[in-house]
Amino acid sequence: MTTPTPEERAGEAFTESAAEAVRTAVMAARLVMAIADAARRHQQRKQKGKEDDLPTAEEAVTEVGKDVQRLLPSDVSTALMGEADWPKLAQQLLALRKAGVDLDKVLPRVGEIAVNVRDQVAAKAEGAATDQWVRAVRETLPAGPVREAILTSPAWPEMAATMARLEERGVNVREVLAAAHNEVLAVDQAVAKGLGAPAEPVMSRDAQLSYGPLTAGLDLPRDFDLSDREQTFTKLAIDPQDNQRYTRWVREAMPGREREADLLVAARKWPLLAARMAHMESEGEPVREHLARLVRDTSWQEGPAAQLGTRLVQAASDALCRPVGDGPGESRAMVNTTAARATSPSVDPTKTARAAAPAEAGTAPHRQAGPAPKSGRTR
Repeated sequence: MTTPTPEERAGEAFTESAAEAVRTAVMAARLVMAIADAARRHQQRKQKGKEDDLPTAEEAVTEVGKDVQRLLPSDVSTALMGEADWPKLAQQLLALRKAGVDLDKVLPRVGEIAVNVRDQVAAKAEGAATDQWVRAVRETLPAGPVREAILTSPAWPEMAATMARLEERGVNVREVLAAAHNEVLAVDQAVAKGLGAPAEPVMSRDAQLSYGPLTAGLDLPRDFDLSDREQTFTKLAIDPQDNQRYTRWVREAMPGREREADLLVAARKWPLLAARMAHMESEGEPVREHLARLVRDTSWQEGPAAQLGTRLVQAASDALCRPVGDGPGESRAMVNTTAARATSPSVDPTKTARAAAPAEAGTAPHRQAGPAPKSGRTR
């Protein structure tokens, strides 16, 4: 048996590196397809109360196999169709087509995402690993059906695990998510259109009543219902751990005032304050320093006892929004209510979604020049 030459060893290493890059690209493509399928299932559950049954594996493999070979890069399609669960993937793709999705438009864009990931791995792109995937989704994707579909999908744990594996291999997962957003949004809209649903969710009464200084600058959906706290937290992409942390911060900021702290957390609009804290935290702002104002300025104590919860919400919102350093005795800047309402996503969240999204609606975002998505902070 001869010893491999340095050139042969280098060739083997290159081949293995290339194969690993393709495997990772397939993983990214599978993630995008899983998210698209989650959007289909979510829309069908919402409109019909149940998901459509998947076509048979035999029918799916026969009908979409040639399309996958035709529309995806050859190395990606070969690896994808060589997966043990390829028949299941084919079923999902055929289900998307039957729901009104044009695979001739979607698959080439999925291929572009996969190629971008493949090239990142081949070039050994650097990326910090983090397991805060709920936060990554919240910080990368605008509020709306795509983000909600991801976080409410039964396949979310598997998607999060896939994101972690991609990140471990040097892939910028937030870039993949941002690139996939408009494509998956198109899937959601196509399925919704096929089911006869309106193109956009109707603005809820809570969204209408909450717009203004409390929600200015926040990324909020149009249809949250504050009477359903759990669902509202899901729509805002705030997980239970985040909520527990923000609750603890409030209690730590109000020592000796446990009753008032609990009243604030129990307030109907608490999820909106939590959304403000999440936004500030993602921007690196000292949330707890802002909350400390609640005991430095206790003007919220003045007034009827029955309205204490409302005053606490207003005081907390003011404490979070004012710059750090404003003393309780200093005059506060007057809030321009008109400007606040104009910038509040509760007035027209689609404006915020367009601003937060990486590209114009209907255009593959990875085809346009623009700033890279901001990496989330790790804890």
